[in-house]
Amino acid sequence: MPNILLVEDDEQLARTLIRFLQSEGFQVIHATGQTDGLAKYRQNSFDCALLDISLQDGNGFSICSAIKADSDTPVIFLTASADEACTVAGFDVGADDYIGKPFRPRELIARIKNAMRRKHRGSTLLTCQNLQLDQSKGVVTKSGSELFLSALEYRLLLVLLTNKDQLLSRDRLIDELWSASSEFVSDNTLNVYMKRLREKIEDDPQNPKIIKTVRGMGYKVVSQ
Repeated sequence: MPNILLVEDDEQLARTLIRFLQSEGFQVIHATGQTDGLAKYRQNSFDCALLDISLQDGNGFSICSAIKADSDTPVIFLTASADEACTVAGFDVGADDYIGKPFRPRELIARIKNAMRRKHRGSTLLTCQNLQLDQSKGVVTKSGSELFLSALEYRLLLVLLTNKDQLLSRDRLIDELWSASSEFVSDNTLNVYMKRLREKIEDDPQNPKIIKTVRGMGYKVVSQ
């Protein structure tokens, strides 16, 4: 039974999450703050950590840093902080994923399972052609040179690379951006971020070789 560390100081939300996670086959150890969370992390072995960012006695960033300093335990931030700076800061300290409140419970389960699968594959590097995305550092490079992506551009690329050679619908990508930003994401928003991402990763954005458009269906990243 996978063991989850939940650090959340909203007691009502924590109780709801614990019941739901337990019903899905997870064992949950709950902590209410930074000090308690760090103590429980050091006393137990976890398969994944779910961390709120704003805590009464500190923040989730410190817990994430401590976890990543001595393990490859996946960390997912659960937070109402929707601004880009918080998202980037989370990835900078090694977060594997980020989901804004309120979130859909089934989506949370899917993200937990996906993070644990990535851990068991034993690599935090995603590659495609001349691109490399290092999830542990939140860094993207093209032919060895670092690219500077916004939080939503990074999220979009992460989803595409994680599902390399698979067709992803526009609705799926809109859902991913919406959950990362916690703000409404329209069809036009996806167009804007796809255009910006292609301008940064493609040699010729007008004739993309990495992110292919499948007319009327969606997009996919191609290996060759």
